[in-house]
Amino acid sequence: MTDEKKSVDRYFASVRKSVTGVKAALIDMDGVLYDSMKNHTAAWYRMATELGIQCTRDEFYAYEGMTGAATINILFRRAYGRNATPNEVKELYGRKARYFIEMGEPQLMPGAADMLGILRDAGVTRVLVTGSGQRSILDRLDRDYPGIFEHDKRVTALNVSHGKPDPEPYLKGQQLAGCNACEAIVIENAPLGVLAGHRSGCFTVGITTGPIPEADMVASGADIVYRSMPEFAKRLPDLLNAFKL
Repeated sequence: MTDEKKSVDRYFASVRKSVTGVKAALIDMDGVLYDSMKNHTAAWYRMATELGIQCTRDEFYAYEGMTGAATINILFRRAYGRNATPNEVKELYGRKARYFIEMGEPQLMPGAADMLGILRDAGVTRVLVTGSGQRSILDRLDRDYPGIFEHDKRVTALNVSHGKPDPEPYLKGQQLAGCNACEAIVIENAPLGVLAGHRSGCFTVGITTGPIPEADMVASGADIVYRSMPEFAKRLPDLLNAFKL
């Protein structure tokens, strides 16, 4: 029995349901479709240190999946004992976004195109579910992954009241796909996103495309973890087959 079959069997035993296949894949963007997190973390670190806020660059990997406002409020509560005002959020997120753009376009994540092609060819609906509102990268999707994400199948920071780790983004993704939680898989690379996927009730895949340890993915609720996107793409057909009765 493959690792995929074992993981799927454990998942359905826990939710006490069964289905005849995967109808939708709810897919994160940064760190999954784009190798962009090193630029995001550098931009956040530059913005925060310019304000005199003590932080480390690596801590921003742990915030991946949150909305920009939520990340700024973490910094403000720690430094000033309060949340940022809406005007402060707008100004500071705009500054962070400019720093991100200055570093140039991030590369496509190796293996992501193969993964998306397998899902498309299998007839699986693809829904983008990202905590980002960064237009410089969102606007690249049609160019970099043509025909993969329909415009009405995208959940971003602009569409939710509560970002990851709240399940709202993935619950909205299920609604856009027209499926139940047990008919969708979540594809994530960060603990907060994994936790959001798990809380939404979906089978949740963790992929370690950055410095976050595999153990953190498992602790956050990942049903299965892969070491890289190329490895996941190679084994994705096995995962899809494991969902078929």
